[in-house]
Amino acid sequence: MARRYCYNEVLPLTAMAGVECANVGLNILFKEATSKGMSHYIFITYSYALGALLLLPLSFFFFPSRAVLPPLKFHLGARIFLLGLIGFSAQVCAYKGINHSSPTLASAIQNLSPAFTFILAVIFRLETVALRSSSSQAKIMGTIASISGALLVVLYKGPTVFSSPSSSPGLLQWPLESSDPNWVTGGILLLVAYMLFSIWYIVQTQVMEIYPAELVVAFFYNLCGTIVAVPVSLMAESELSSWRLRPSVAVIAVLYSGVFQSYSSLAVTWGLHLKGPVYVAIFSPLSIAIAAFMSAIFLGDSLHLGSIIGATVISIGFYAVIWGKAKEQGSTCSSRGKVPLLEEEDREEQLQ
Repeated sequence: MARRYCYNEVLPLTAMAGVECANVGLNILFKEATSKGMSHYIFITYSYALGALLLLPLSFFFFPSRAVLPPLKFHLGARIFLLGLIGFSAQVCAYKGINHSSPTLASAIQNLSPAFTFILAVIFRLETVALRSSSSQAKIMGTIASISGALLVVLYKGPTVFSSPSSSPGLLQWPLESSDPNWVTGGILLLVAYMLFSIWYIVQTQVMEIYPAELVVAFFYNLCGTIVAVPVSLMAESELSSWRLRPSVAVIAVLYSGVFQSYSSLAVTWGLHLKGPVYVAIFSPLSIAIAAFMSAIFLGDSLHLGSIIGATVISIGFYAVIWGKAKEQGSTCSSRGKVPLLEEEDREEQLQ
């Protein structure tokens, strides 16, 4: 019982929280690397290529039995290629937006992702909504609360609660304090990016319903992303000298992004397969709270009351969505005449 609870509840929560923590660090490193002249096209291409290389041996080593999985047909390959195209386009918009604004603004706009994903999931019938159901009410109110808490962190500072003696300007800037005058353009690009990410969640969930093998799908997604990125990036950056990585923060950023790309695509794919698109998207508001607290702890920035209140509201909304999803899954299993634990035990007995 404890192992099943850990696999179904604790591990997905830990994995997705880890994705958001790593994403904040990636945004900071990307901002530093591009400020020193690195192209975001080259950065994305290297990320996909390294991610595919890291996932290649894992996908072969842990490749599931072909008797269990359907064959990789053209329509499935086309959907995975579409994932690569959407993912590449979203990352181009996201990194271009960060380049014109700041990592904090990226984290703030990312908090609209749960709303986009929830609407798309309802349209494509991946989520059920019954306004009189307590689980649906919890999911809706939790999503609204998470987004509201994230906006509170961004728009309201309040008095300083914690200040480091060696406080100095950190890398996580306030959204409207970007030195780039085109921060509005950056905001629009970030908005488009996270709309594309929401579409990516929906398509990926449909792919996992057809082909439930996370490692294989994650590998082919990164491979398709590389195939899409290479010709586009070569047209954008035709000088081969710009592709040469010299020892600097760019090398660290590329290596970090490659590891993050493989971990993120695998964790998100697994989360979508196990829990669905809304569960994965609801973690997005955590990034702004993580960014504020990481900035205070590691970069010596001040921690303000608005960040604490906003993080609390985010946590309440996050818990409401998780509770709604858990209750919905429990009622679905009960309607079949079994509780989740007994259903899983029966499956294990059949396999044995």
